[in-house]
Amino acid sequence: MVSFKQIIEENDTAFGKAFDLIIQLLIVLSLISFSVETLPNLEPETRTFLHRFEIFTVMVFSIEYLSRILVASNRRAYIFSFFGILDLLAILPFYLSTGVDLRSLRLFRLLRLVRILKFARYSAAAKRFHRAFVLAKEELVLFLFVTLILIFLAGVGIYYFENPVQPESFTSIFHSLWWAISTLTTVGYGDIYPVTVGGKLFTFGILLIGLGIVAVPAGVLASALAKAREMEN
Repeated sequence: MVSFKQIIEENDTAFGKAFDLIIQLLIVLSLISFSVETLPNLEPETRTFLHRFEIFTVMVFSIEYLSRILVASNRRAYIFSFFGILDLLAILPFYLSTGVDLRSLRLFRLLRLVRILKFARYSAAAKRFHRAFVLAKEELVLFLFVTLILIFLAGVGIYYFENPVQPESFTSIFHSLWWAISTLTTVGYGDIYPVTVGGKLFTFGILLIGLGIVAVPAGVLASALAKAREMEN
């Protein structure tokens, strides 16, 4: 006999899989509903339906949240865990904005997008990615630190090359950091660009470094994902 706790917390039974599937389906439908609400000139009947559907999904997510607290071995640990906070944030905006006409509180409705992250609970791939991130977090943190240093050095370098001839674009090192970020990430918006020979040569070097900035973390994560899959098997 499958227990209520197994249905809620495990997905290796038919009832557990059905429960997970229903929650995932409601997440997708609630996000579609959230997007449809932004369409202009919606019929009042449509808006009423969307509002009622939002109430329904929030009720289901609320029951799910309370059920997880009820069956948790350590309720306090669940409530303050990553997924516990995530489950709460998925329903909190509705309760904060219901019956309140303060426009500032409408910002809480943006937290409905947190429901996207609820997929992480039900996705084996997401759990594997999390495990890979944990395995590679030291390398990624070190790489992030090095990247921040490179961005600062790039901003300083291009400032000294371009400020004398483009003081309006490269006003200060802080203004130059925008160019450094867009160049190192190889986005290159083109809103500000070097015109001096030294600046162009400097940019060429930064672009080469930028290719590595994109490739290195991808390689680190790919290696960690392979190790995570091996651990899973």
